[in-house]
Amino acid sequence: MASAAKPSIEDPKLKLQKEIRSHEVAIAELSCLSSSRKVYQKNGTIFFRTSIDLALTSEKKQLDLAKSKLEKINPT
Repeated sequence: MASAAKPSIEDPKLKLQKEIRSHEVAIAELSCLSSSRKVYQKNGTIFFRTSIDLALTSEKKQLDLAKSKLEKINPT
């Protein structure tokens, strides 16, 4: 039987691309909320209530970190 080669979810490049996309979506959603609102942010296994500005800053840092990891894997 010939089966189509599917990319494994364990592929680090694919995993990082999905992580980057997830952070981009989170940033877009947080940007649409009013600044007076509070949000819950997951730190480890616990959710903490925080401001949108702090959550946005954290998401942007995580996005930058994921992009730098992807650059190390694919330096083109």
